[in-house]
Amino acid sequence: MKVATFNVNGIRARLDSISELMQMEAPDVLCLQEIKCENDLFPYDFFKDYQCYVNGQKAYNGVSICSRKEGVPVGVLEGVESRTLGLVLGDILIVNVYAPHGDLRGSPRFFQKIQWYKAFSKRMEELLRRYPKVLIVGDFNIALEDNDVWDPILLKDTVGTFPEEREALKALLSVGFVDVFRALYPKKVQFTWWDYRQGRIWKNQGMRIDYVFSSETLMPSIEDVYVVEEIRKRRNPKPSDHAPVVCVVK
Repeated sequence: MKVATFNVNGIRARLDSISELMQMEAPDVLCLQEIKCENDLFPYDFFKDYQCYVNGQKAYNGVSICSRKEGVPVGVLEGVESRTLGLVLGDILIVNVYAPHGDLRGSPRFFQKIQWYKAFSKRMEELLRRYPKVLIVGDFNIALEDNDVWDPILLKDTVGTFPEEREALKALLSVGFVDVFRALYPKKVQFTWWDYRQGRIWKNQGMRIDYVFSSETLMPSIEDVYVVEEIRKRRNPKPSDHAPVVCVVK
């Protein structure tokens, strides 16, 4: 099974990129973040070979899971913001995530992000007891380690690298999950997000903030994970500022 995760930064503006990804990778499951549309405005007809499950929101946030096989939806975190969606496929629970961006230390959005992670980690610990095989994918808006940013000195103590944020993400992993990319490629420098400004993508000045986390039980079935940079490396039509991440499961 091939699972792709992609922060599209607005689904209606990114159908060309999604089409290219589908042609290149032919994913069995496609998890999208920041779709920025309500459920009834989601382009279901575009995904002709997929069954799509959507947790949308007008103009902001929103996640969807499109699968070639029918699944069983599972509630993850309920709230005003549409940030999570779960789907059981066979004996695997896939959880799609768009975590809060946060803001400067001490701001309301900073504390909101930390509290969201605490609630999400608690919920995933509960779900892990019911579903031993879990794959969490999405945009987590945190670079876990210094080798996940292009300049750890310049970006120290900024949004996405605050120690409190990193500890919150590590707390999620500690309940029984593995960062698949780092487990398979301990030393490799690979980014998933590049700011639109200053041509960051062409200088490879990015951050790794999009992840695939596997439960320890599922980890032996993981064959590979990789970033499809080609989807980001284009000028027209304007791409998302993220690149898709693909995980291959036996």
